[in-house]
Formats: sequence, C-alpha cells, structure tokens
Amino acid sequence: MNHNRPGRGRRRQPVGLALAGGGFLGAAYELGALAALDEAIDGLDLNGLDSYVGVSAGAFIAAGLANGKTAHHMVRLFIDDSDSALDPAAMLRPAASLWWKALSSVPRIAGMTLQAAAAKGLRGASGSAWDTLERIARALPAGVLDANAAELTLRQLFATEHGSDDFRRLPSRLRIVATDIDTGQPVEFGAPGFDDVPISRAVIASSAVPGIFAPVRIGGRYFVDGALNKTLHASVALNDGVKLLFCVNPLVPFNDGAATRPGVIAQAGLTVILSQSIRTAIRSRMTTGLQKYGSTHPDAQLIVLEPRSNDTALFFTRIFTITSRRRVCEQAYQHTRLDLLERFDELNAILGPHGMSLNRRILEDPQLRLVDEPTRAPTGRRSGLRIATDDLGLALDDLERSLRLARARA
Repeated sequence: MNHNRPGRGRRRQPVGLALAGGGFLGAAYELGALAALDEAIDGLDLNGLDSYVGVSAGAFIAAGLANGKTAHHMVRLFIDDSDSALDPAAMLRPAASLWWKALSSVPRIAGMTLQAAAAKGLRGASGSAWDTLERIARALPAGVLDANAAELTLRQLFATEHGSDDFRRLPSRLRIVATDIDTGQPVEFGAPGFDDVPISRAVIASSAVPGIFAPVRIGGRYFVDGALNKTLHASVALNDGVKLLFCVNPLVPFNDGAATRPGVIAQAGLTVILSQSIRTAIRSRMTTGLQKYGSTHPDAQLIVLEPRSNDTALFFTRIFTITSRRRVCEQAYQHTRLDLLERFDELNAILGPHGMSLNRRILEDPQLRLVDEPTRAPTGRRSGLRIATDDLGLALDDLERSLRLARARA
C-alpha cells in the first residue's frame, strides 16, 4: 500500500525491521503499529526492506512482510475477517495425541503409587505423595495445543504466486529466531546452514511457547520460543549491516503511575500475575540490549515503538475474541500515530538521511481509522453473495483510504 513514494529511490543505507513476540495480542498490536508507520512515513516501503527479523508472533508478521503481504492486508486476514483461516480459533486445536499419550500412562502411575504406599506404609505416605506428584508431572503432555493447522495455514499463505515458503527465494533477508531446547542457544532460521527449513515451519518453531506447544522438531533438533534468549534479537539485523532499524515490542509491564492501587496486580489472579512477570522480564532484557547496541553498533539508528505502560484496556484484554483483537489493533494504530506526531522533529532527523520523512498531514488527520466496527455478526458462515459484498466493501474502504493518503502527500 505504501509503494512509489517520494524519496524511496534515495535510500542508500540498509533499513530493517525487528519484531518481538507477544502471542495473538502482540500480533494485533504490531499490525496496528506497522500500519501506522506504513501510512505516516513517506519513502518507507515495509515490503522492500533489506532485513527482517521476527521472534514468536513477530516471526509471522516479519515473514508476511518479506513475502509481499502488506500490514493492511494482514490486518484484513487476522483482525477484520472472522471467517479467515488466520483466526486463532481456527488455527489452534488441542494436542489430542499428546493428551492421549499422557492419559494412557495413568494406570501405570496409579499402580506404582499403590505399590509404593503398600511398601512404605503410613510412615512413608508423605514421601509417596511427592513421588506421585513427580510421576504425574513427568507424564503431562509436552504441550496442550497442536500447531499443525497453523503451520499448514501459513504455508498456504506464503507459498503463493508472488511469495515463497523458502528463505532462499525471498528478495530480502529474513531471519526467524528460535531456541534450541537442548542447548538453550538461539538459532537463526534463514541464515546460511538453516535456510533450507520452510519459513512456515520456522515460524511455528519460533512461536512454540513452552508448556503451551510441544517443542518443534527440525532436522533432529527441537526448538521452542525464540524470545527465551532475547526480546527483539535486533543484533541479528545490525550485524547484517542495517543502519536504520525499526523495532516493535508489544509487551511492557503495566504501570499507571501514582493511580495504581497496591495489590491491583497481585489480587487480579494467576494469569495477570504471570503476564506482568513476563512483561517485566521482557522489557528489562530489551532495555539492557538497547543500551548495549549504542556501543556495539554506534553508527546504527533504532526507532523503537511500544505501547504505553498505563494502557489498561490493552493489558487486561481478552485477545481470543475478535472484538478484542479489533480494539487492540485500532488502539495500537492510533497510539502509534500519536507517538510519531509527538516525536516528529526527533524522528525526522533520523529518517532524513535515509530519504524518508514523517507526513504531518496524515498524522493529524482525525478521520483516519484502521479497523472499523463490524457490521455483521462475527460468527457463522457467509454465503457467496455476502462474501462478495463484504470483500467489495473492504476494497472500497481501501480505495477511499488510498485516495485520502495520496491527497495528503500531493
């Protein structure tokens, strides 16, 4: 959507993009932020960058951009269309085979427990209980969800006439980072020696959150979430010579300042506590990494985009509902536009040497929205006529947006 802009041909130094993880919430946020970037920066082509680095949820978006899918196109697939194959409910299914394997071990565990209890008697009952818990823990499935459907969907999305599921056939460098679970070391899929792995498979490996998904087997090794080592892995792009790197991190710890009541997180339940803990660790590591890049890559510029720490709606959202995904995506879009406007002079000084500039008229346009409120129920199958009508409506919306942006740039 952002092609043939003034200044695009003047860019000489490599420009890249690094996207962090964050699950489906992170993906919704990153798409909204990227759509805002795509519209607001003249001279930026998010589908024509020199280097892309993706981790976990960011791996899916980075792979899509490297394959020519625009941020707006992916918003339509992932956010707007409840009947799309990219709906989380359609892509994620219980890992039935792993659960069946775990359940089949119950009789054996029960037998061992009874034998141990009979041998030790009441005096050893406490130790037997702990032994039993340990056996049960070992018998639990390696993951509760199956990502096979998601991998097939991504393979079909990438392997199109104008795209590829093969790293080696892409016009730009794409690196998908995952963690080798046996060594704890990061692996860059797409780099020499790891570029024969299908992109869709690499994305699934990078997104395999331990405990949620089983480790993904690739070439006799097993891989999990790439965020275990670093939040962004921005150094992957910087080491490739990128001089301007756009970074998007969708997860920051919640903190609404002095208004925060003591215990508001602690009393909100286990999932909220875990979310805050993960966000805190992720942001802390990222801060350390960004500070280090100032000395290791002093000639590179990084533009970091993140949500605001006091965003209550974003922190407490239920991302598995399409209404929530729409809200998160739209909020990311509007907040990023506001962030770019507030940093207008600072960012223009960075963008200028690369043939880019922020467009103030676009950023100040109060009528621009990314995700419209749904005009139909988000459940149920659509008839062929309804699909055609909906698609026509989306096409007209895109045309109207394109004309508005073109007038702002004229």
